[in-house]
Amino acid sequence: MSNNLNKELQSNARSRGLGVGIIGGAGYTGGELLRILINHPNVEIAFIHSNSNAGNLISDVHTDLLGDTDLKFTDQLSQDIDVLFLCVGHGDARKFLEANPISDTIKIIDLSQDFRLNQKSEIGNRKFIYGLPELHKEAIKTAQNIANPGCFATCIQMALLPLAKAGLLNAEVHISATTGSTGAGQKPGSTTHFSWRNNNLSVYKAFEHQHLNEIGESLIQLQADFSKEINFIPYRGDFARGIMASSYIESDLTIEEAEKLYTDFYAEHPFTHISKQNIDLKQVVNTNKCLIHLEKHGNKLLILSIIDNLLKGASGQAVQNMNLMFGLEEMAGLRLKASYF
Repeated sequence: MSNNLNKELQSNARSRGLGVGIIGGAGYTGGELLRILINHPNVEIAFIHSNSNAGNLISDVHTDLLGDTDLKFTDQLSQDIDVLFLCVGHGDARKFLEANPISDTIKIIDLSQDFRLNQKSEIGNRKFIYGLPELHKEAIKTAQNIANPGCFATCIQMALLPLAKAGLLNAEVHISATTGSTGAGQKPGSTTHFSWRNNNLSVYKAFEHQHLNEIGESLIQLQADFSKEINFIPYRGDFARGIMASSYIESDLTIEEAEKLYTDFYAEHPFTHISKQNIDLKQVVNTNKCLIHLEKHGNKLLILSIIDNLLKGASGQAVQNMNLMFGLEEMAGLRLKASYF
Protein backbone atom coordinates (compact mmCIF):
# COMPACT_ATOMS: atom_id res chain seq x y z
CA MET A 1 0.00 0.00 0.00
CA SER A 2 1.35 3.44 -0.91
CA ASN A 3 2.01 5.89 1.91
CA ASN A 4 -0.54 8.32 0.44
CA LEU A 5 -3.29 5.70 0.25
CA ASN A 6 -2.45 4.47 3.73
CA LYS A 7 -2.71 8.03 5.11
CA GLU A 8 -6.01 8.58 3.27
CA LEU A 9 -7.54 5.42 4.75
CA GLN A 10 -6.31 6.35 8.21
CA SER A 11 -7.71 9.89 7.91
CA ASN A 12 -11.12 8.65 6.74
CA ALA A 13 -11.32 6.07 9.52
CA ARG A 14 -10.51 8.61 12.19
CA SER A 15 -12.93 11.24 10.88
CA ARG A 16 -16.06 9.08 10.80
CA GLY A 17 -15.28 5.81 12.55
CA LEU A 18 -15.21 2.48 10.77
CA GLY A 19 -18.67 0.98 10.47
CA VAL A 20 -18.48 -2.54 11.93
CA GLY A 21 -20.93 -5.43 11.80
CA ILE A 22 -20.59 -8.67 13.76
CA ILE A 23 -22.22 -11.99 12.91
CA GLY A 24 -22.44 -14.38 15.85
CA GLY A 25 -21.91 -11.89 18.65
CA ALA A 26 -23.12 -14.05 21.54
CA GLY A 27 -20.17 -16.46 21.85
CA TYR A 28 -16.77 -16.13 23.48
CA THR A 29 -15.00 -14.64 20.45
CA GLY A 30 -17.94 -12.31 19.77
CA GLY A 31 -17.86 -11.11 23.36
CA GLU A 32 -14.14 -10.45 23.33
CA LEU A 33 -14.45 -8.67 19.99
CA LEU A 34 -17.15 -6.41 21.42
CA ARG A 35 -15.08 -5.65 24.51
CA ILE A 36 -12.25 -4.43 22.27
CA LEU A 37 -14.32 -2.59 19.66
CA ILE A 38 -16.53 -0.70 22.13
CA ASN A 39 -13.34 1.01 23.33
CA HIS A 40 -11.61 1.24 19.95
CA PRO A 41 -10.90 4.89 19.03
CA ASN A 42 -11.68 4.43 15.31
CA VAL A 43 -14.79 2.21 15.34
CA GLU A 44 -18.56 2.62 15.35
CA ILE A 45 -20.45 -0.65 15.86
CA ALA A 46 -23.38 -0.71 13.43
CA PHE A 47 -24.94 -4.02 14.46
CA ILE A 48 -24.34 -7.26 16.37
CA HIS A 49 -26.26 -10.10 14.77
CA SER A 50 -27.63 -13.05 16.74
CA ASN A 51 -30.74 -15.00 15.80
CA SER A 52 -31.19 -16.43 19.30
CA ASN A 53 -30.67 -13.12 21.17
CA ALA A 54 -32.33 -10.58 18.88
CA GLY A 55 -33.71 -7.69 20.94
CA ASN A 56 -31.67 -8.53 24.04
CA LEU A 57 -29.14 -6.12 25.47
CA ILE A 58 -25.52 -7.04 24.76
CA SER A 59 -24.81 -6.64 28.47
CA ASP A 60 -27.47 -9.22 29.36
CA VAL A 61 -25.39 -11.85 27.53
CA HIS A 62 -21.89 -10.44 28.02
CA THR A 63 -22.37 -9.24 31.58
CA ASP A 64 -18.81 -7.85 31.79
CA LEU A 65 -20.03 -5.08 29.45
CA LEU A 66 -22.73 -3.83 31.84
CA GLY A 67 -22.38 -0.05 31.98
CA ASP A 68 -20.19 0.06 28.85
CA THR A 69 -22.88 -0.12 26.17
CA ASP A 70 -26.62 -0.04 25.60
CA LEU A 71 -26.37 -1.82 22.24
CA LYS A 72 -28.76 -4.69 21.51
CA PHE A 73 -28.51 -7.80 19.40
CA THR A 74 -30.44 -7.82 16.13
CA ASP A 75 -31.51 -10.42 13.58
CA GLN A 76 -31.26 -7.84 10.77
CA LEU A 77 -28.29 -7.28 8.47
CA SER A 78 -27.05 -3.97 7.11
CA GLN A 79 -24.75 -3.32 4.16
CA ASP A 80 -23.92 0.17 5.45
CA ILE A 81 -20.64 -0.92 7.05
CA ASP A 82 -16.94 -1.01 6.21
CA VAL A 83 -16.01 -4.36 7.73
CA LEU A 84 -17.89 -7.50 8.76
CA PHE A 85 -16.58 -9.91 11.40
CA LEU A 86 -17.81 -13.52 11.22
CA CYS A 87 -17.72 -15.06 14.72
CA VAL A 88 -19.60 -18.22 13.84
CA GLY A 89 -18.83 -21.93 14.14
CA HIS A 90 -16.60 -23.83 11.78
CA GLY A 91 -18.49 -24.49 8.56
CA ASP A 92 -21.04 -21.77 9.26
CA ALA A 93 -19.07 -18.86 7.79
CA ARG A 94 -19.13 -20.34 4.31
CA LYS A 95 -22.84 -21.16 4.68
CA PHE A 96 -23.56 -17.59 5.82
CA LEU A 97 -21.80 -16.03 2.82
CA GLU A 98 -23.54 -18.43 0.44
CA ALA A 99 -26.93 -17.46 1.88
CA ASN A 100 -26.28 -13.72 2.35
CA PRO A 101 -24.65 -11.79 -0.51
CA ILE A 102 -22.34 -9.14 0.96
CA SER A 103 -21.34 -6.05 -1.01
CA ASP A 104 -17.88 -6.29 -2.55
CA THR A 105 -17.04 -2.96 -0.91
CA ILE A 106 -17.29 -4.54 2.57
CA LYS A 107 -14.16 -6.15 3.95
CA ILE A 108 -14.64 -9.48 5.77
CA ILE A 109 -12.67 -10.94 8.66
CA ASP A 110 -13.61 -14.56 9.37
CA LEU A 111 -12.68 -16.12 12.71
CA SER A 112 -13.68 -19.67 11.73
CA GLN A 113 -11.46 -22.18 9.94
CA ASP A 114 -13.52 -22.12 6.74
CA PHE A 115 -11.07 -20.15 4.56
CA ARG A 116 -7.67 -20.69 6.21
CA LEU A 117 -6.26 -23.32 3.87
CA ASN A 118 -5.11 -22.39 0.37
CA GLN A 119 -7.42 -24.84 -1.38
CA LYS A 120 -10.45 -23.51 0.55
CA SER A 121 -9.60 -19.80 0.56
CA GLU A 122 -12.10 -18.67 -2.08
CA ILE A 123 -15.85 -18.25 -2.27
CA GLY A 124 -17.41 -16.59 -5.29
CA ASN A 125 -15.16 -13.68 -6.21
CA ARG A 126 -13.76 -13.38 -2.69
CA LYS A 127 -10.23 -14.56 -1.97
CA PHE A 128 -9.20 -14.80 1.70
CA ILE A 129 -5.68 -13.98 2.90
CA TYR A 130 -4.33 -15.93 5.87
CA GLY A 131 -4.30 -13.30 8.60
CA LEU A 132 -1.15 -13.90 10.64
CA PRO A 133 0.42 -10.41 10.74
CA GLU A 134 3.85 -11.77 11.65
CA LEU A 135 3.81 -13.67 8.34
CA HIS A 136 1.60 -11.68 5.95
CA LYS A 137 1.57 -8.09 7.20
CA GLU A 138 2.04 -6.44 3.81
CA ALA A 139 -0.58 -8.66 2.13
CA ILE A 140 -3.05 -7.96 4.97
CA LYS A 141 -2.71 -4.21 4.42
CA THR A 142 -4.23 -4.50 0.94
CA ALA A 143 -6.54 -7.47 1.57
CA GLN A 144 -10.30 -7.38 1.15
CA ASN A 145 -10.90 -10.62 3.08
CA ILE A 146 -9.03 -12.19 5.98
CA ALA A 147 -9.09 -15.73 7.35
CA ASN A 148 -8.08 -15.31 11.00
CA PRO A 149 -5.67 -18.06 12.14
CA GLY A 150 -6.52 -20.71 14.71
CA CYS A 151 -5.38 -20.29 18.31
CA PHE A 152 -3.07 -23.32 18.53
CA ALA A 153 -1.81 -22.52 15.03
CA THR A 154 -0.93 -18.96 16.04
CA CYS A 155 0.95 -19.98 19.17
CA ILE A 156 2.90 -22.74 17.43
CA GLN A 157 3.70 -20.79 14.27
CA MET A 158 5.15 -17.97 16.35
CA ALA A 159 7.56 -20.52 17.81
CA LEU A 160 8.66 -21.91 14.43
CA LEU A 161 8.47 -19.12 11.82
CA PRO A 162 11.95 -17.66 12.48
CA LEU A 163 13.55 -21.09 12.05
CA ALA A 164 11.62 -21.68 8.82
CA LYS A 165 12.62 -18.28 7.46
CA ALA A 166 16.27 -19.18 8.08
CA GLY A 167 15.82 -22.64 6.49
CA LEU A 168 16.64 -24.34 9.79
CA LEU A 169 13.66 -26.70 10.19
CA ASN A 170 15.76 -29.69 9.20
CA ALA A 171 14.57 -32.22 11.79
CA GLU A 172 11.32 -33.44 13.29
CA VAL A 173 9.54 -30.90 15.48
CA HIS A 174 8.08 -32.03 18.79
CA ILE A 175 5.33 -29.92 20.37
CA SER A 176 3.10 -30.18 23.41
CA ALA A 177 0.62 -27.40 24.08
CA THR A 178 -2.10 -26.83 26.66
CA THR A 179 -5.18 -24.68 26.10
CA GLY A 180 -7.82 -23.26 28.40
CA SER A 181 -11.45 -24.34 28.36
CA THR A 182 -12.59 -21.29 26.36
CA GLY A 183 -10.76 -22.78 23.38
CA ALA A 184 -13.63 -25.27 23.07
CA GLY A 185 -16.22 -22.51 22.61
CA GLN A 186 -19.20 -21.45 24.68
CA LYS A 187 -21.49 -24.39 23.94
CA PRO A 188 -21.29 -26.81 26.90
CA GLY A 189 -19.81 -30.24 26.34
CA SER A 190 -18.71 -33.24 28.36
CA THR A 191 -15.07 -32.07 28.38
CA THR A 192 -15.88 -28.42 29.20
CA HIS A 193 -18.19 -29.08 32.15
CA PHE A 194 -16.64 -27.60 35.32
CA SER A 195 -16.84 -30.79 37.36
CA TRP A 196 -14.93 -32.68 34.64
CA ARG A 197 -12.40 -29.99 33.74
CA ASN A 198 -11.58 -28.90 37.29
CA ASN A 199 -8.44 -30.58 38.70
CA ASN A 200 -8.13 -32.54 35.47
CA LEU A 201 -5.87 -32.79 32.41
CA SER A 202 -6.31 -34.72 29.17
CA VAL A 203 -4.86 -35.20 25.69
CA TYR A 204 -7.01 -34.92 22.58
CA LYS A 205 -6.44 -35.20 18.79
CA ALA A 206 -2.82 -36.29 19.31
CA PHE A 207 -0.77 -36.01 16.09
CA GLU A 208 -3.85 -35.07 14.03
CA HIS A 209 -5.14 -31.71 15.26
CA GLN A 210 -6.80 -29.71 12.48
CA HIS A 211 -4.49 -26.72 12.99
CA LEU A 212 -1.52 -28.75 11.74
CA ASN A 213 -2.62 -28.12 8.16
CA GLU A 214 -2.41 -24.34 8.38
CA ILE A 215 0.86 -24.55 10.32
CA GLY A 216 2.33 -26.71 7.57
CA GLU A 217 1.26 -24.32 4.81
CA SER A 218 2.90 -21.36 6.57
CA LEU A 219 6.17 -23.18 7.21
CA ILE A 220 6.45 -24.37 3.61
CA GLN A 221 5.85 -20.81 2.45
CA LEU A 222 9.02 -19.75 4.29
CA GLN A 223 11.04 -22.96 3.84
CA ALA A 224 10.00 -24.64 0.61
CA ASP A 225 11.88 -27.88 1.29
CA PHE A 226 10.36 -28.43 4.75
CA SER A 227 9.11 -32.02 4.88
CA LYS A 228 9.77 -33.20 8.42
CA GLU A 229 7.10 -34.42 10.83
CA ILE A 230 5.39 -32.04 13.24
CA ASN A 231 4.59 -34.15 16.28
CA PHE A 232 1.88 -32.23 18.14
CA ILE A 233 0.24 -33.33 21.40
CA PRO A 234 -2.58 -30.96 22.49
CA TYR A 235 -3.80 -30.88 26.11
CA ARG A 236 -6.98 -29.60 27.70
CA GLY A 237 -5.96 -27.46 30.66
CA ASP A 238 -7.59 -26.81 34.03
CA PHE A 239 -7.97 -23.05 33.43
CA ALA A 240 -10.21 -20.77 31.39
CA ARG A 241 -7.96 -19.03 28.87
CA GLY A 242 -4.49 -19.03 27.41
CA ILE A 243 -2.19 -21.40 25.53
CA MET A 244 1.33 -22.48 26.40
CA ALA A 245 3.26 -24.42 23.76
CA SER A 246 6.64 -26.08 24.24
CA SER A 247 8.38 -26.96 20.98
CA TYR A 248 11.79 -28.48 20.51
CA ILE A 249 13.99 -29.43 17.58
CA GLU A 250 17.59 -30.54 17.05
CA SER A 251 19.62 -27.46 16.22
CA ASP A 252 23.26 -26.39 15.88
CA LEU A 253 22.42 -22.82 16.88
CA THR A 254 23.92 -21.45 20.07
CA ILE A 255 21.44 -19.79 22.43
CA GLU A 256 22.92 -16.41 21.47
CA GLU A 257 22.41 -17.12 17.77
CA ALA A 258 18.86 -18.34 18.37
CA GLU A 259 17.91 -15.27 20.42
CA LYS A 260 19.28 -12.96 17.72
CA LEU A 261 17.42 -14.88 15.01
CA TYR A 262 14.09 -14.53 16.85
CA THR A 263 14.66 -10.93 17.94
CA ASP A 264 15.49 -9.86 14.38
CA PHE A 265 12.51 -11.74 12.89
CA TYR A 266 10.00 -10.08 15.23
CA ALA A 267 11.64 -6.65 15.38
CA GLU A 268 8.84 -4.99 13.35
CA HIS A 269 5.97 -6.80 15.09
CA PRO A 270 4.74 -4.90 18.17
CA PHE A 271 2.89 -7.73 19.91
CA THR A 272 5.62 -10.39 19.88
CA HIS A 273 8.46 -10.25 22.38
CA ILE A 274 11.46 -12.47 23.17
CA SER A 275 12.06 -12.95 26.90
CA LYS A 276 15.43 -14.00 28.28
CA GLN A 277 13.64 -15.05 31.46
CA ASN A 278 11.29 -18.02 31.69
CA ILE A 279 7.68 -17.10 30.89
CA ASP A 280 4.33 -17.94 32.44
CA LEU A 281 0.80 -17.84 31.06
CA LYS A 282 -0.47 -14.99 33.24
CA GLN A 283 1.85 -12.61 31.41
CA VAL A 284 -0.35 -12.76 28.29
CA VAL A 285 -3.88 -13.49 29.52
CA ASN A 286 -6.16 -10.57 28.56
CA THR A 287 -3.60 -9.22 26.06
CA ASN A 288 -2.83 -9.52 22.35
CA LYS A 289 0.79 -10.41 23.09
CA CYS A 290 2.83 -13.45 22.20
CA LEU A 291 5.85 -14.07 24.43
CA ILE A 292 8.65 -16.44 23.44
CA HIS A 293 11.46 -17.89 25.56
CA LEU A 294 14.36 -19.92 24.17
CA GLU A 295 16.61 -22.47 25.86
CA LYS A 296 19.38 -24.74 24.58
CA HIS A 297 19.68 -28.26 26.04
CA GLY A 298 22.48 -30.23 24.42
CA ASN A 299 21.72 -30.30 20.69
CA LYS A 300 18.06 -29.41 21.21
CA LEU A 301 16.54 -25.94 20.96
CA LEU A 302 13.49 -25.48 23.22
CA ILE A 303 11.01 -22.76 22.24
CA LEU A 304 8.29 -21.76 24.71
CA SER A 305 5.46 -19.63 23.33
CA ILE A 306 2.37 -18.25 25.07
CA ILE A 307 -0.75 -16.37 23.96
CA ASP A 308 -4.29 -15.68 25.11
CA ASN A 309 -6.37 -18.02 22.92
CA LEU A 310 -9.31 -15.56 22.80
CA LEU A 311 -7.21 -12.49 21.94
CA LYS A 312 -3.99 -13.09 20.00
CA GLY A 313 -5.50 -16.48 19.15
CA ALA A 314 -8.83 -15.04 17.96
CA SER A 315 -10.54 -11.67 18.52
CA GLY A 316 -7.47 -9.56 19.32
CA GLN A 317 -5.69 -10.77 16.21
CA ALA A 318 -8.86 -10.08 14.19
CA VAL A 319 -8.80 -6.43 15.36
CA GLN A 320 -5.06 -6.27 14.66
CA ASN A 321 -5.86 -7.37 11.11
CA MET A 322 -8.63 -4.78 10.84
CA ASN A 323 -6.21 -2.06 11.92
CA LEU A 324 -3.75 -3.09 9.22
CA MET A 325 -6.44 -3.37 6.52
CA PHE A 326 -7.67 0.19 7.12
CA GLY A 327 -4.32 1.88 7.64
CA LEU A 328 -4.80 2.39 11.37
CA GLU A 329 -2.10 2.18 14.01
CA GLU A 330 -1.53 -1.56 14.45
CA MET A 331 -1.98 -1.51 18.23
CA ALA A 332 -5.13 0.67 18.23
CA GLY A 333 -7.63 -0.66 20.77
CA LEU A 334 -5.25 -3.44 21.79
CA ARG A 335 -3.08 -1.87 24.47
CA LEU A 336 -4.46 -4.24 27.08
CA LYS A 337 -3.17 -5.03 30.56
CA ALA A 338 -2.52 -8.64 31.53
CA SER A 339 -4.78 -10.02 34.30
CA TYR A 340 -1.75 -10.90 36.39
CA PHE A 341 -3.24 -10.84 39.88
